[in-house]
Amino acid sequence: MYLIGLTGGIASGKSTVAKRLASWGAVGIDADQLAREVVEPGTPGLAAIAAEFGDTILLADGTLNRPALGAIIFSDASRRERLNAITHPAVRRLTRDRVAAASAVDPHAIVVYDVPLLAEAIAGGLVTFDLIVVVHADAVTRIKRMVDLRGLTREEAAHRISAQASDADRLALADVVIDNNGTVEATLAQVDALWTRVRADEARTVAESDGTRTPWSARRG
Repeated sequence: MYLIGLTGGIASGKSTVAKRLASWGAVGIDADQLAREVVEPGTPGLAAIAAEFGDTILLADGTLNRPALGAIIFSDASRRERLNAITHPAVRRLTRDRVAAASAVDPHAIVVYDVPLLAEAIAGGLVTFDLIVVVHADAVTRIKRMVDLRGLTREEAAHRISAQASDADRLALADVVIDNNGTVEATLAQVDALWTRVRADEARTVAESDGTRTPWSARRG
C-alpha cells in the first residue's frame, strides 16, 4: 500500500484535490468524515461532548449543533483542546481500522488520508506516510472563499484560520505542494501530474523492494 497524507488549511481546496485523486482510483479516507462518525447520536463521543459543553450544543433531534460548537471552540483554545481530547482518540482508532481495511482489500492500493491535523498524526505515530501533499492557498483567498461560499463573516473566517497550524508549519512538512491560488483547471493539472508521478513511483518501488518502501521525504535528496 502507498499512503499519501493530504493536508491544507481551511478553505485551501483539499476536497477538490482529494476528489480528483479518487477519480483516478485512489482510496480516500477523510479525517473530517471520521470525526463526524465518532459524534453521531448514541456514540460515547457525543455523550462526552454534551457533558463537557452542555446540552445547548445538541439539536432537537439529538444530533450535534456544529455551528454552536464551532462558535465556542474557534474562539477559545482551551475549549478546543478539550474537544480534541474527546474526539481525537476515537478518530485515531477509526483511521487505523480504515487504513488496514484498504490494505487488506488491495496491498498495492494508493490511499489518500485527507487530514487537517497532519503534524499531530505524524507526531502521534498514527500512520507512516509515503508522501505528504500540502494544498496551499493564501489567507486572503481562503477568507474570501469562506465568506462567499460558507456565509461566514471575515472575522469568523480569520478566527478559523488562526486556530489552525500556520502555513509555514504545514509547508515545512510537504513533499509536494499543490498551489490552489489560481483556477480550478490549474489546480487539477497539478493533481493529474502528481498522480502520474505517484503511479510511476509505486510501480518502481514495488518492483525494486518487493513491497517494502521508503517514504519520498527520505528519498528526495
